[in-house]
Amino acid sequence: MIVMMPRLFKLFAVLLLVLPPWSAWGELPKPVLQALRTAGIPTSSVGAVVQDVTGRSELVHEARDSMNPASVMKLITTYSALELLGPAYRWKTEVYLDGNDVVVKGHGDPKLNLESFWMLLRALRGRGLQDIRGDLVLDRSWFGPVADGRIDDDAFRPYNVTPDALLVNFKSLRFTFLPAEAAVRVFAEPALPGLELVNSLKLAEGGCPEGKAFRSLIQADFRSKPPRASFTGAYPLSCGEKELNVALYEPQEYVAAMVKQLWAEMGGTWAGVVRQGSASPAARLVYVHESEPLAEIVRDINKFSNNVMARQLYLTLAAEMGGPPARPELALVAIKQLLVQRGIKAPELVMENGSGLSRLERASAASLAAVLQAAWRSPVMPEFVSSLPVVAADGTMKKRLLGAGVAGRAHIKTGLLQDARSIGGYVLDRSGQRHVVVMLINHPRASSEGEPALNAMLEWVYEGAGGKGDATGRGPARSNRPSGGPQNP
Repeated sequence: MIVMMPRLFKLFAVLLLVLPPWSAWGELPKPVLQALRTAGIPTSSVGAVVQDVTGRSELVHEARDSMNPASVMKLITTYSALELLGPAYRWKTEVYLDGNDVVVKGHGDPKLNLESFWMLLRALRGRGLQDIRGDLVLDRSWFGPVADGRIDDDAFRPYNVTPDALLVNFKSLRFTFLPAEAAVRVFAEPALPGLELVNSLKLAEGGCPEGKAFRSLIQADFRSKPPRASFTGAYPLSCGEKELNVALYEPQEYVAAMVKQLWAEMGGTWAGVVRQGSASPAARLVYVHESEPLAEIVRDINKFSNNVMARQLYLTLAAEMGGPPARPELALVAIKQLLVQRGIKAPELVMENGSGLSRLERASAASLAAVLQAAWRSPVMPEFVSSLPVVAADGTMKKRLLGAGVAGRAHIKTGLLQDARSIGGYVLDRSGQRHVVVMLINHPRASSEGEPALNAMLEWVYEGAGGKGDATGRGPARSNRPSGGPQNP
C-alpha cells in the first residue's frame, strides 16, 4: 500500500493536467444560477461558453447542445457574408427602357427604402425620362420562390415581410400619432394613393403604457385589399408622439403605389400598369442604383436585429455563391463550407432563413463561440464587431444594464423569441481583457424571465471571469486544453 501511494499521486497529478477547468464541468457562476433559480429555469435549459479571445476556455456549460439561438443566429449570417462577399459589396437595382415600358430588375437590396427609391426615380428624371408611356415591369427573378416564413399570425407586422428581390421600403407604412389639445392626428408615410385611413381615436387622461402595450390602446384594424387602416380607442395625451410600422400592401401593388405617388410629385406621368416580367434582348440599360456597402447593411441588421434585411442577405449569399435564382439551401451550403475552412464543423447547425426568426433554426453555444473567435481573427473583424449593439448605448442593448460596470464595454447581439432568449458577442473586462461570450436559454419562461440571467452573465464576465477569481470563490479558471481553435471551448 505504501509502495502504491507515489503512483496514485502521479496519476492524480496527471488528471489535474488533462481534465478541463472547473467551469468546463458545467457549473454556472453563482449570480447566473441565482437569476435562473428566481426565474424558474433549470440549468439544463441553458447552453453557455466564455473564452478569452485567444481561445482559452473560462466557462463551458452544455455547450454542444443543439438549441434555438433566436436572433443570435444573425452572427453566423453576417460574419459569413462579410467574409464571402466583402465589406464593400453593394447591391444593384437596374432600370431598363424596353420600348415604352420601364423594367426594374432587383438584386435583393435589403435597404431600398423610401429615400433610396426616391433617388432612383430622380435619377431617371435626370436622364431625361419625363413620362412613362408603357408599363412598369418588375423583374424579381434574382430570388427564387420563398416560403412565407411567418413567425406568428400578425401578417401586417414588418418582421413578417417575405424576402423579395425587389423589396421597396420593406413594403411598409409608418403611421404617426400626434396628440393635440382637441384630437389625435394620424398620418401615414409614405402617403400612398388608394389607402383608406379611418381615425376614431379620442384623447384621454392617464398614463401611457410602455413598449408593445401601446398597440392595445389604438385598437388597430388592417386590411390589404383594398388597403385600409382603422384606429379606435382612447389615446392618452401623456403618450406624446408615437409611431407604428405596418406592412399592408402586396409587393407589386406597393411598388405601383410608390411610383404613382413619387413620380407624380416629380411632375411625371404614367398611365400604364405594373406587371411581372423581364427586359427583352433589345432593352437598353439606363441606370444602375447601388446600395450602401455591406459593412453598413450589417450594422443595421445586427444593431437593430432587422429580420427582413437578414433574410435578404441570406438569399443574396445563395444567389452570389450558388447562382440565381436564389434558394435558401444554397446559402447554407456556402456558409457551412466557410465554417469548415475556418475549422468549425457545427454538425448541429440548422438555418432556415439566416435571421433567427424561425422555430426550426438551431446552433450550439460552442459553434457560435467558434464563429465569434473566427471573426475576431478575421480581416473583417472591425466591421463585424462594430455592427454589434453596445451595452447600455445603442441598438437592442440600449436600455439594458444602464449604470452597470459592463455598460459601454461590451458588443452583444441579442435574441428573443417565445421560449428563447440569447446573447452572443464580446466583453472587455475591468482589467482590459476581452472575452467571447455566448449564452442560450430555451425554456417556456425564457422570453419573459430569462433576461436577468443573461445580464448576470455579462456582469460576471466583466468582473473578470477567467482572471481574478469567479463568483463561486474557486479562483481563476485554468485550461490545459490545446489552444488549436475555438472548436474546443
